[in-house]
Amino acid sequence: MKIIIAGAGEVGFHLAKLLSYEAQEITLIDTDKESLAYADSHLDIRVLRGDATSVAVLRDAKVDSSDLVIGVTASETTNLTFCLLAKQLGSKKTIARISNTEFVDNKELIKFDELGIDELISPEELAASEIQLLLNQSAFNDTYEFEEGLLTMVGVFLPKTAAFVGKMVKEAAKIFPELHFMPIALQRMGTQYTLIPRGDTVFKEGDQVYFITNKGGVDDLYKLTGMQRREIKNVMILGGSKVGYKTARDLCSNKFNVKLIEKNKEKAFDIADDIPNALVINGDGRNVELLEEESLESMDAFIAVTGNSETNIMSCLVAKSRKIKKTIALVENMDYFQLSQSIGIDTLINKKLLAANTIFRYIRRGEVLAVTRLNNLNAEILEFEVKSTSVVNGEIIKELNFPREAIIGGVIRDGEGIIALGDFKITEGDKVVVCALPKAIPRIEKLFL
Repeated sequence: MKIIIAGAGEVGFHLAKLLSYEAQEITLIDTDKESLAYADSHLDIRVLRGDATSVAVLRDAKVDSSDLVIGVTASETTNLTFCLLAKQLGSKKTIARISNTEFVDNKELIKFDELGIDELISPEELAASEIQLLLNQSAFNDTYEFEEGLLTMVGVFLPKTAAFVGKMVKEAAKIFPELHFMPIALQRMGTQYTLIPRGDTVFKEGDQVYFITNKGGVDDLYKLTGMQRREIKNVMILGGSKVGYKTARDLCSNKFNVKLIEKNKEKAFDIADDIPNALVINGDGRNVELLEEESLESMDAFIAVTGNSETNIMSCLVAKSRKIKKTIALVENMDYFQLSQSIGIDTLINKKLLAANTIFRYIRRGEVLAVTRLNNLNAEILEFEVKSTSVVNGEIIKELNFPREAIIGGVIRDGEGIIALGDFKITEGDKVVVCALPKAIPRIEKLFL
């Protein structure tokens, strides 16, 4: 695919990096000379200095023959204008990063697609949604919902109390006669290797395991993993950033008790006016005495979303030392993901990764409905819709020539999430959730074309 990205900032560079690994033809546009020089020296891509809203620059980038353009500059207006112009000049697909979530909430009313903008993404909104989902599934450290929860992916570190530690996958399946979950990826403690579990794979203490489950299976997973479902009601948020604001707003609308700490006085007053149900405190959240004065120990969850990754991590460690049930830190450095469990924080989230997950489904072949990359694991989960022409249409799963580096986690059919085993027959219209290592993805895509 020929892909043009406007914006060589953190999100743009991260996207260009991931896409260049996929052997895509990438052009990166930005006005900043230093950002482009860094990208040019580190990535196998074409860089182009100039204004992404300039018709001359877009023609130089050969936008008329592009398959996808992605506007991820710091300016919402630039991104929207870039996509609008690119579509008019002949680009097939356009994606714009925005910060005003009113656009996302009202995209059907405004009909952005008719203006030439196919998809709107807000990394801040994605992060806020991820946080709420993590609080709803409090015992798990990673989550993702397919089709509004008909199937859910959850990640968990296996404690020694887990019922199936020391057992093979096929033995664990017998603990509950009616299987409501499927292990789809696994990483051994202390390693960087991702495994796709098979029947003879043995679960070990400390494994990071990802499961696909339907609505009835979440309770089974709590029992099997020995984790407790904890009700989270009282939440403290450190930082009145866009993510902090959106998280506080969403949690208050869902009847959570929210305390938000913001260092900037003017911003704190603005948030207090906008979200009257939240208790907003003007103060420095790095001050442990302030946190204790504001009853940190009575909180069920602590969420650190300031603009500083190190502040977020350290404040979460303070919260964890006070026995807080759930700690979530927003980080910018992808390398920190490898440290989350060893340093004791429940979950790290990254806006770049969330934005990339949303965009990646436009790069995959076949009718891809959703894509998510697993935190710190070399694997992707893809949701395909089966077409009449798909190789898998009418086939039984165990008879498919399915790569060993991939697994079908579940199927959505007629509004129901199904954990599909070997005897299950796939039919047109099914939405199939697949977990695959990168080398298996091209073969998987061909099965769903």
